[in-house]
Amino acid sequence: MTTSREQIIEKTCELLEIQGYHGTGLNQIVKESGSPKGSLYYYFPGGKEELAVEAIQQAGTMVLKRIRHNLSLVDDPAIAIREFIMNIAINVERSGYAKGGPITTIALETASSSEQLRAVCDQIYQDWQKAFSEKLQTVHLPERAASMSTLIIAAIEGGVILCRTSKSRNPLERIAEEIYFLVGS
Repeated sequence: MTTSREQIIEKTCELLEIQGYHGTGLNQIVKESGSPKGSLYYYFPGGKEELAVEAIQQAGTMVLKRIRHNLSLVDDPAIAIREFIMNIAINVERSGYAKGGPITTIALETASSSEQLRAVCDQIYQDWQKAFSEKLQTVHLPERAASMSTLIIAAIEGGVILCRTSKSRNPLERIAEEIYFLVGS
């Protein structure tokens, strides 16, 4: 059974990904989560920023688990990473090009206006990079693996933006192939 707190966080994750931080209001979160307004302030006395931190931490953790799981399915890092990126492309398309970057929008909107949200986004990106770097270290030196993991995250995040704006999964498919060749070389 989902608690009121969990419902609020889940709905916030969804709305932040689709609408961004500034486009998501507390009244909308309350209405769409089906929770009483008092619950929101009870669980998140720091208001919208505290709730957003909690929501993006949860989204970041979910994505990290997906990264680790998907990369563990295939021994070859080049193939594993290509398949992971191709899955993102499919999921972006399935969402009608509305989803695919749960942290991207928040990072872009708040990096210069909220130190707390900036720091959380930064930590999430570092965790994701570390997961790719660990996989890459099975075939590359640690320094190269770290640099390549930064490139992979940047390519995925940028690819999601390109997919959403072009309403095509082609940008991520191209990125998946280029990363495959880069990692395999």
